[in-house]
Amino acid sequence: MRFLFDQNISYRVVKQLKVTLPDSVGVREVGLLDADDFAIWEYAKREDYVVVTFDKDIPMIGAVKGFPPKIIWLRTGNMSNQALISLFTARLSEFVDFNTRQNKGCLLVYLRTEEP
Repeated sequence: MRFLFDQNISYRVVKQLKVTLPDSVGVREVGLLDADDFAIWEYAKREDYVVVTFDKDIPMIGAVKGFPPKIIWLRTGNMSNQALISLFTARLSEFVDFNTRQNKGCLLVYLRTEEP
């Protein structure tokens, strides 16, 4: 599974996640650091990446244009880099499952709340 992390996700997060997800890249690594969201969406489609973003614009493009690329939309609010790494690794199997579903194009990810 290949992830393309949007510019709103620190390159430090991408670097740490590459240990377990070596085919993942940040937009900075592929020359898209200051690119508009449509260029990022097009690159992900062409190169077969799942886009990971906090931003609503790429999912909105996906809503109009369809998928691929698939999009993981993080709706968690501000998080530390370490918290984001922990969230991503803890829910990786969920992300893999999402990627295998042919009828799903966008996965909204919220923080899980503990049951009382």
